[in-house]
Amino acid sequence: MNAMTSIHPSSHPAVRLEAFEPVARAIDFLTANAETHPGLEETAAHVGLSPAHFQRMFKAGAGVSPKRFLQYLAAQEAKRAMAEGEDVLSASFSAGLSGSSRLHDLFLASEAMTPGEYRRRGAGLVIRYAFLNGPLGRVLIGVTDKGVCWLSFADEGGDDLHLAEMTHDWEAAQFVQDKDYVAPFAAQAFAFALNRKMEEPLRLHVRGTNFQLKVWEALLKIPYGARCTYGDIASDIGKPKANRAVGAAVGANLISVLIPCHRVILSSGVIHNYRWGVARKKAVLAMEEAVRAA
Repeated sequence: MNAMTSIHPSSHPAVRLEAFEPVARAIDFLTANAETHPGLEETAAHVGLSPAHFQRMFKAGAGVSPKRFLQYLAAQEAKRAMAEGEDVLSASFSAGLSGSSRLHDLFLASEAMTPGEYRRRGAGLVIRYAFLNGPLGRVLIGVTDKGVCWLSFADEGGDDLHLAEMTHDWEAAQFVQDKDYVAPFAAQAFAFALNRKMEEPLRLHVRGTNFQLKVWEALLKIPYGARCTYGDIASDIGKPKANRAVGAAVGANLISVLIPCHRVILSSGVIHNYRWGVARKKAVLAMEEAVRAA
């Protein structure tokens, strides 16, 4: 799969990776307690910061204020019935990246393995990895010399569990823990998650069947902050009756956020079936909506 997306630039200061940790904890707290609408002071206290300092840090790390994020999180729950909204989604999907006035220059290039490489499950590859704090929580990122090959949320279960999951999917590769090597890729990934300008292309190294690659390529076309249905993806790849197979391919994605499987929902508008949990999927979607509208 060779896919490239291009969107228009916006300017934001760089955010230090360590600054994401309290932002991620705050997002988890707001997502878990959305129904009670936590205030600024309550959320700041949860992460151990003063309200003023927390407000500045959250805005820098998430791109929006805590109040704004909470508003969009609440709005998600009001979008369960999307019979009318489906037409909007379909229009946004077919329009590609030209439908938003707040998109920026981003080149996301994906390089697929050859069939032989796919069968060898990473034999001959060196994957450097690191656990890092991102805007939506702790993540595990794996990188080959061709690009990011793994990105997963790793807040729960312990590092060993998540590392075992990655090594299982790339069972024949050699793994080296190397935070310094991975950090620049992580910074790019987090910039992408926040819809921010990137100075150079972020490369992905993907492994999948031909059908999976077609589905993932279609996912890359979904505009930032938008949503589409499994049926939309099936139609886009020329398989309008393959909703179930599309769902399986979406779920097989090894690179969360960068290949935006979180943007695919049921035609009813219900948000479900995310490898890292429904709450995480809601948080990612809410953040994208808030950032896009900011």
